[in-house]
Amino acid sequence: MEFLLLSSFLLPIFTKTLSFYFPFSFYLKSKQEKKKMGRGKIEIKRIENSTNRQVTYSKRRGGIFKKARELTVLCDAEVSLIMFSSTGKFCEYCSPSTTTKKIFDRYQQVSGINLWNTQYEKMQSNLKKLKEDNNKLRKEIRQRMGEDLDDLEIQELRGLEQNLESSVKVVRDRKYHVINTQTETYKKKLRSLHEAHANLLRELDGRDENEDYVLGEIRGPDYESAIGMANGGSHIFAFRVQPCQPNLHDNGYGCHELRLA
Repeated sequence: MEFLLLSSFLLPIFTKTLSFYFPFSFYLKSKQEKKKMGRGKIEIKRIENSTNRQVTYSKRRGGIFKKARELTVLCDAEVSLIMFSSTGKFCEYCSPSTTTKKIFDRYQQVSGINLWNTQYEKMQSNLKKLKEDNNKLRKEIRQRMGEDLDDLEIQELRGLEQNLESSVKVVRDRKYHVINTQTETYKKKLRSLHEAHANLLRELDGRDENEDYVLGEIRGPDYESAIGMANGGSHIFAFRVQPCQPNLHDNGYGCHELRLA
């Protein structure tokens, strides 16, 4: 009985002491706040901001490729990933021990689905359309050359005639344009040649005037003799008497008085 009374008396005191030294309620409260402040759950929906969307795509793409590499190394799995971003950028990962084609082939074998039938049918349809267009164009070319006209009706023949007339007009206009262009080019070249010829003539006239002036300054008996020979005159040569020949001086022949005809 005394123990019960003592425990009932000491229990509140002990509890207060513990709460003073060990604030358990505060610890629980702070732990709950930390949980609230931690990383919350992200709502999975399209990110409207293009920049944030691209950043998120780059980060998560790297994470997926990392997990694929880990699966390849740790579990010896054959993994192939193909990704296209919203901007059309292509990204691919394949295990080093295999190829993407081998993965597709194994998928077709296991699932029983042929992935290439649709593509093959599409290619065949496209090829057929291209062949039809090619045959149609070849037929039009032959008709423009005057061939394969037996099956054409009167309206088709009139349409072909109009098309040919329009084509001839276009070709004729183009021909005249080329002729005019070449004519203008040749006229410019001819004017340039005339100007160059006129400049050469002026230079030659200037040289002739300068030569006449120089020759006029050096005129003398020797020049007259040279001119006479050049003009078909008598062969008259002038000689200068040297001082060392006194006999010629004594006979009355002075300078330039002795001439040989």
